[in-house]
Amino acid sequence: MKLVIDVKDNKVEFLLELLRSLPFVKSTAIRNEKDELLESVRTAVEEMKQVKAGKLKGRPVQDLLNEL
Repeated sequence: MKLVIDVKDNKVEFLLELLRSLPFVKSTAIRNEKDELLESVRTAVEEMKQVKAGKLKGRPVQDLLNEL
């Protein structure tokens, strides 16, 4: 099984040390590019949820395309 865990920056080393001490756990750090991409996708999904819930205002696709 694979898990993605979001950890506060100041607790990362502690958690990694703990995980590495367990013989049945294999840990692999995600490269920075992948980490940034995953965070970007998470943010986009959260924003879409907020738009659908009416908490954020969406904008028309044409406005977005005009910016490009």
